[in-house]
Amino acid sequence: MNRDHLPFPRPVPYDLPELRELDRRRSLELLARADVGRVVYTVDALPAVLPVPFRLGPGGVLLSAPAGSELARAVDGAVIAFEADEVDGRDGSGWFVTVLGRAQVRPAGRSADAGDTVRIRIRPELVIGRCLA
Repeated sequence: MNRDHLPFPRPVPYDLPELRELDRRRSLELLARADVGRVVYTVDALPAVLPVPFRLGPGGVLLSAPAGSELARAVDGAVIAFEADEVDGRDGSGWFVTVLGRAQVRPAGRSADAGDTVRIRIRPELVIGRCLA
């Protein structure tokens, strides 16, 4: 097959960025700036990845899910991963942070529709941050 006829554009050429390790404090500062991340968990021993809005709060990464959802059922009490990043597509610079920890699922609160939503907290046991420079 002629490579000139591939159905997608050619990648933008740039040098691969150098990975530099970030300390826990800086990693959590960067994580707090992001709005969306990816929760990584297992379903029937298979990996699952779900993009979710989140916030970094007291005690860890906080997110919501529908009560009874696959996510809520799969993560309660499990050790899972959460990742967020910010990468410039032009030059490859940016950062990524991965949090590993045990998830806790709790009712969302006392509002009228709280029964439809649960809160998930991932307590960070290991925080891995890298800067792409």
